[in-house]
Amino acid sequence: MCGIAGIFSKSGLRPEDPSLLKRMADTLVHRGPDGEGFHFDEFVGLAHRRLSIIDLEGGAQPLSNEDASIWVVFNGEIYNYVELREELVAKGHVFKTTSDTEVIVHLYEDRGEKFVTALRGMFAIGLWDGPKRKLVLVRDRLGKKPLYYGSFKGRFFFGSEIKALTEVAELPRDIDYQALVDYFSLLYIPAPKSIFSSIRKVRPAHYVVIKNGEFSETCYWDLSFDNVEKKTEDDWCRDILDVYRDSIRLRLRSDVPLGAFLSGGVDSSSVVAVMKAMSAGRVNTCSIGFEEKEFDESAHARRFAERLQTDHHEEIVRPDALSVLDKLAWHYDEPFADSSAVPTYYVSQAARRYVTVALSGDGGDENFAGYRRYYHDKIENHFRSVMPEPIRKPLFTALGALYPKLDWAPRVLRAQATFRAFSRTPAEGYFYSVSGIKPELKNRLLVADLAGSLNGYNSVNLFEDLYNRHPNADHLSRLQYLDIKTYLVEDILVKVDRASMANSLEVRCPILDHKFMELVAHIPSSLKLNGNKGKYIFKKALSTVLPSEVLTRRKQGFAVPLPTWFRNELKELSADLLLSKDPLGILDGKTVLELWNRHQTGRSDHSTALWTILMYRLWQDKFI
Repeated sequence: MCGIAGIFSKSGLRPEDPSLLKRMADTLVHRGPDGEGFHFDEFVGLAHRRLSIIDLEGGAQPLSNEDASIWVVFNGEIYNYVELREELVAKGHVFKTTSDTEVIVHLYEDRGEKFVTALRGMFAIGLWDGPKRKLVLVRDRLGKKPLYYGSFKGRFFFGSEIKALTEVAELPRDIDYQALVDYFSLLYIPAPKSIFSSIRKVRPAHYVVIKNGEFSETCYWDLSFDNVEKKTEDDWCRDILDVYRDSIRLRLRSDVPLGAFLSGGVDSSSVVAVMKAMSAGRVNTCSIGFEEKEFDESAHARRFAERLQTDHHEEIVRPDALSVLDKLAWHYDEPFADSSAVPTYYVSQAARRYVTVALSGDGGDENFAGYRRYYHDKIENHFRSVMPEPIRKPLFTALGALYPKLDWAPRVLRAQATFRAFSRTPAEGYFYSVSGIKPELKNRLLVADLAGSLNGYNSVNLFEDLYNRHPNADHLSRLQYLDIKTYLVEDILVKVDRASMANSLEVRCPILDHKFMELVAHIPSSLKLNGNKGKYIFKKALSTVLPSEVLTRRKQGFAVPLPTWFRNELKELSADLLLSKDPLGILDGKTVLELWNRHQTGRSDHSTALWTILMYRLWQDKFI
């Protein structure tokens, strides 16, 4: 696990480029505190900051093939590197290290750009093919590892984080207003956009090639839900456990101490249980809790840890921990408003005291339809399907306009929201249900003048495109695909990567192994969401692994007590930022003040919107 950066110039590097690359690498020290390395030739400079995990003595980067014609810098882990190495040695390739990194250069020699399809892992790769003067940038299938790039007048720059590229004076700092609108809709900025117009993200499951001044982008993998297989439930349970165990087994390869995050829920508990069965010694587990009981899962995690006799470590997140917000704004590089980044940072910090690598249970809800919203959307979509759109849309639009707005009421009484959901397309309805800030409020919050910078752009278009990519799949599968491509990749995995790497901790996600995901995608939707029971087949498969109290406990989620914090401990800090004038002139001050006042009365909960604004303002302080 590391940080990487690079410079490529088709006309040749400049004398000042080595010092520039050094500054770029220095911004990534937290990702790789164990050492640094550089490679330069006439056209390219590559930099690497190392967090040593595999081959502690011999795995330094940049690393080359036998004749030093191909060089690589790499962030991540290749879990099947042992098997790939054996295959390459049999073909005559000569290795000088036992690291997973060296597999990449020899695999590229053997297969060219298609080498990436053989990798099983998480990775961001910068590869320089000297004889062809070709730079290849690769990002793993789910984007677990970040990779950014920018170009200016024949010069190309890349790095693991935006802050590395902000060292490049040539790259403008113009704001991407479409990205900003995405942020206020979704609480994150989806690839390929970044907050800066001049800096883009390599998309997950893509590689880009820069050669002869030309840029090309290729998608090398996608997840398909089209080919549903018919098997008995027992057969599915057997197959799920076989591939799941193999995924965890591969992720236990490490030359440094290894442990796991444990919340006490199904996903993380299953990871720990399988780890325990495969480990000779005690497993290190880490969890966090809150003083507010309705948000606290620590007791569940503690009981399960005691049952398995793990070395369990626990930390309570208190409101005074919000002093870390300034640090988080710096680590995330662009506005990011998932408030669970706070506990994720602290559980990573706690884990790093004992281990260098931690396994997590991320991905279970997206793969097995564990979110409650899937059930609610299933009901709403049934009503959409039984009424023709020419009748349904105008009827429910009118009813939604007439019915009084009841933001304070339980969901079941919010008929206005339900009527409006019935009037929309399936993708649009889902977009409205998962939006961090609902479109009506967002339109009031952002100044009207911003519309001219958007050229008609609407964030819902992203959802429509993803929903329609697999027209032969059923509705639930299309929503799962949409969530995997947006919320999972752009929110959860970004949150975990930045929070863990801020603490120099590597996090591995066995449920997100691509072979496991491909298997699960072929399971019928009725076995994932069975009636109103999400994760049905996964829980059944795990019935021989986990106790019934874990399998039947109501899902709690990884939420933080924002409503209370904004009215108490966070009130003074946030008021100063939220109620001051926006330097970029994007926010409508009157609307912000209205949200603040209504939240402080306790009659309305606007904590999500206030947090979104707060993280935007903290980002401004760091980068504008």
